[in-house]
Amino acid sequence: MRRISSIALLAMTIFAAPAVSQTVPFGGAENDTSAPVEVSADDMLVNQSTGQAQLTGSVLIAQGDMRLSADKVVVKYDPQDQSRIASMDATGNVTLVQGEDAAEAGQAIYDVSSGLVTLMGDVLVTQGENVMSGEKIVVNLEEGTAQASGRVRTILQPGSSQ
Repeated sequence: MRRISSIALLAMTIFAAPAVSQTVPFGGAENDTSAPVEVSADDMLVNQSTGQAQLTGSVLIAQGDMRLSADKVVVKYDPQDQSRIASMDATGNVTLVQGEDAAEAGQAIYDVSSGLVTLMGDVLVTQGENVMSGEKIVVNLEEGTAQASGRVRTILQPGSSQ
């Protein structure tokens, strides 16, 4: 049933080429935004006075079923609790993967508390053989949805199961 609704939602975007906004399923299921966030990188610079850390080189961030990779990520810690991550700003070769869905962009901002990942700059989302692009796509990890805005374009493959 979920696959059929995915096809129906994506099909609507074909007829709205200059669409202002479209919502599609992303990741197949909700992500556990309360799960621990695991971060790895080649280098890390922590600045206690600003409450930020800068990670560079093969950065990989994982939380539950979600994986975010980039060349550089600036991590901002919660000002009330420096042990908690408030947000992450990823730049350069950004890739977001959840389940069988994937997205690529020039930049991504992940607000950990809200579970929203905002992808910007030549965003490309793939769901199986189906492809969607837009100027900006906001992925809601808690709801398993993606909201595309700007010039949205979708390519659907006949007979696709997504």
